[in-house]
Amino acid sequence: MDREAVEKLQRAGLKVEQPELLRVPVQRDEAGQVLAVGDAVPVMGNEGLVLVPLQPISRLWTGTAVPPDLSRTPPPEYHAFLLLLESTAANYCAATGKPETDDTFERLYRQLRRKPEGRDPHPLFSYLRGAARLYLSLRDTSQAEFEAVLNRLSQSARWHSTHVGSTNYHREVLQQLFGA
Repeated sequence: MDREAVEKLQRAGLKVEQPELLRVPVQRDEAGQVLAVGDAVPVMGNEGLVLVPLQPISRLWTGTAVPPDLSRTPPPEYHAFLLLLESTAANYCAATGKPETDDTFERLYRQLRRKPEGRDPHPLFSYLRGAARLYLSLRDTSQAEFEAVLNRLSQSARWHSTHVGSTNYHREVLQQLFGA
C-alpha cells in the first residue's frame, strides 16, 4: 500500500475505498496511437481523471499472506483486484475497437505475473500493469496473492481458448461482466 498515492487520489476526489470502480483509461497521442502507461498512471473515477505517480509492483507487495486456491470461485476479498484488472482489459478492447485474442490475454497475464517490472511491446500490458500498481497502492497485497490473481486470469484466458485467434475470453468474460 502507498499512503502518498492514496492521499493524492483522495485529494483529487476519487473514492479509493472501492478500487474496482476506478479505471485506467486508454490514452492516445496526437496521431491517435495508444500510449503506453509510464510511471504516472492515469486514473479515472466518478470525479474525473488524475495522473498519479505509482511505485513499481515489487515495492508495493506487503506481507506474506498466502492466498487460497483461486482456481474455483475466488473468495470475495479478491473480487476487487480481479475486477479492476478485467475491467482494464475490457476498457482497452472497447477503446481500441477490437477484442484481443485469448492467447494474447493469457500471455500478457502470465508475463505480468512472471515479470511485473518487465516490458512488452503490446500496449495492453502497460495498462494491466498500471491497474495492478493502482490496486497494490490501495490495498495490502502479498507477492503470493498478486501471483495467484494473475495466474487465475491467465488460466481463465487459456480455458476459454478454443483455437488460434479465438476471442472467447473477451466475449464470454469481459463483455458479459462489463459490456465492453
